[in-house]
Amino acid sequence: MRIKFTSFLCLLLLCSSIVSAQEKKPVQLSDMVKIVTVTNPEITKDGKRVLFVKNFLEPNKGGEYDYRSQLLMMDIQNPESVKVLNSPSYDLSSYSLSPDGTKLAFTREWEGKSQIWILPLDGGEAQVITSEKNGASGPVWSPDGKKILYSFSVPMWAIEGDPSWANPRPGRKYGDEPNYQAMKEGLAKDSIKQNMDGDLSELRAWLANNASKNDPRVIDRLSFLGERGLSTDISFRHLGVIDLSDKKSEALTSGYLSFGSAVWSPDGTFILASSFESDQHPDEIEDSNIYKINLSDKIVSLFLQKENHRLSGPEFSPDGKLIMISGQLTEDRSFNQSLIGVVKPDGSGLTWLTEELDRRVGGAKWTDDGKSIFFSGANEGGITLYKVTVSNGKVSKAITGPVGINSFDIHGDQLVYAKTQVSNPSELYFSTIEGKNEKALTDFNSSWLTDRWVSEPEAHHFEQDGFGIDYWVMPPFGLKEGVKYPTLLEMHGGPTAMWGPGESSMWHEFQVLAGRGYGIVYANPRGSGGYGKAFQKGNYRDWGDGPAKDVLAALDKAGEEYDWIDKDQLVLTGGSYAGYLTAWIVGHDHRFKAALTQRGVYELTFFMGEGNAWRLVPNYFGYPWEEGVKEILEYNSPQTYVQNIETPLMIFHGDNDLRTGVRQSELLYKSLKIMGKPVEYIRYPNEGHELSRSGAVHRRLDRIGRIVEFFERYVTHPN
Repeated sequence: MRIKFTSFLCLLLLCSSIVSAQEKKPVQLSDMVKIVTVTNPEITKDGKRVLFVKNFLEPNKGGEYDYRSQLLMMDIQNPESVKVLNSPSYDLSSYSLSPDGTKLAFTREWEGKSQIWILPLDGGEAQVITSEKNGASGPVWSPDGKKILYSFSVPMWAIEGDPSWANPRPGRKYGDEPNYQAMKEGLAKDSIKQNMDGDLSELRAWLANNASKNDPRVIDRLSFLGERGLSTDISFRHLGVIDLSDKKSEALTSGYLSFGSAVWSPDGTFILASSFESDQHPDEIEDSNIYKINLSDKIVSLFLQKENHRLSGPEFSPDGKLIMISGQLTEDRSFNQSLIGVVKPDGSGLTWLTEELDRRVGGAKWTDDGKSIFFSGANEGGITLYKVTVSNGKVSKAITGPVGINSFDIHGDQLVYAKTQVSNPSELYFSTIEGKNEKALTDFNSSWLTDRWVSEPEAHHFEQDGFGIDYWVMPPFGLKEGVKYPTLLEMHGGPTAMWGPGESSMWHEFQVLAGRGYGIVYANPRGSGGYGKAFQKGNYRDWGDGPAKDVLAALDKAGEEYDWIDKDQLVLTGGSYAGYLTAWIVGHDHRFKAALTQRGVYELTFFMGEGNAWRLVPNYFGYPWEEGVKEILEYNSPQTYVQNIETPLMIFHGDNDLRTGVRQSELLYKSLKIMGKPVEYIRYPNEGHELSRSGAVHRRLDRIGRIVEFFERYVTHPN
């Protein structure tokens, strides 16, 4: 009774707010091009200004839209005072302020390759300072501001000597054919004649020359699928340093291993970076340790390792007395949450600070006094900003609730952060370090949202099978008491993703659909991130039954609590893993008027061979050739139940999606078509798995438009 009464009061308040805002219209599909996101704030050394990136869409001469980003510098106390540091005609990334705060190092394309540039903040043109053949990125200033550390790529064929792992081509040895890529770059000489009719060495030379042109592509690696095409070549990330006084650069590392997350020591005499030395092929390596690189002699030595742990992200405290480390327990790596810890400057005394938090966290930063570390992590529908006290490991929440703190920076008692909330998908904010006295620094979206109605979700929770399930209900535009509305069940992918009011990727789609008169229900079923390891592992060997039970229970409970939900007019959609779950549900449940499955996986054994996310199969189920696994995969595959699908189904997929693979959707579509089931198949050209988030803008708009149009075929709205 209490729940019913509370829901009734909420309905009255909702209706009154709608009546008082009749002049507002809902968020439109075309509003997508107005949305601005802010990222990567960095407060200047004097604490007076903040740099951040503004990401937006800009119309081009062809009538389409281009993705743009600008680096802005703003006066914190006078937000109207903003300086644009780059033209939207070129993008920049991975920027870094010099120690004295007068210059900016950043990555920008030059002659077809990304290079490191420097821009004086007091005026003047940016100057390119590197000329790496394969590009440079990730600039990091030395403590004295006289050098810049950076990362560059080296293809395997350009490295001298043989790797420590065996040649992956059966029956072949390293060096038994000419290296034609190296010859083109002047790194090797041609010593063998090419002859298809010659002896074995001449035949191999002829074949190798063909392969050097990628015609044919010779595949000998495990991870040969990229996001949109084959990835047959292997490259290694190495570290270089450039002296700004004479612009001379030198490589610090070399060989058949990669280095990342590199930082300077406080005295500038050595570098710490993550890497992993192994006799295994790089495609088989998922671990990393911390290594020390001396600048004087370039000697690389192991600095820190911990058994059964992956270590990365070293960062010295402001006083240099501790080093922050990120890590993860590698046993059960698919489900263990990430860790933040500290170690002494000599590599001893590693202490984890966040083990009890049980969340996947990142973006960690020291406070200026070195006493605390701030970091963020997905948490029960939002992205929480946490603080841990280094001396005692006490974790507290600086900013939490139904919001998302996507990136942030700290300076003294100041906190600047990019925040997502239901009323506004992205703005930059300022507060005290405790998260108090918040004020908005930007109004990129709030300005155009003033005359838009926004659907506010209401949070709910229930317990099922030992799991606590959170779900949210969003009312449709124009809600009237006593009137029923078609309702959409939306589901997230991953399967370890998390949705909630603080998650920004679905903001526009949800608002458009609510504005079109649909109620929306979404949940975080077992297997979602943001709730700890046990919850995240809740769908182990159970991708279908358990998660489907959770999202359908959320829909049922919403229908019991909200009289406006029309139980006879329900529709369903989801993408990626949720594309899987959509197909699973309509193969087992016939309540939905229509369903739309997007870029999903439908046959799990086949998925292991086709998608670049294939490791999900062994991580969640095991390998098909292991005892009993084939039966589990078959049971959990929606394709097994394709003959039971009666719900009208639309299928989306990108032509170049190699994360889940288009053969998955082709199999589902063809099967339904052969059986004469109501099905329609949409293929987006030149698109990969990220169509809905970063695809061509006109296709992103088309995608949402088709969702609306398809559901409109099967539902009716009140007059």
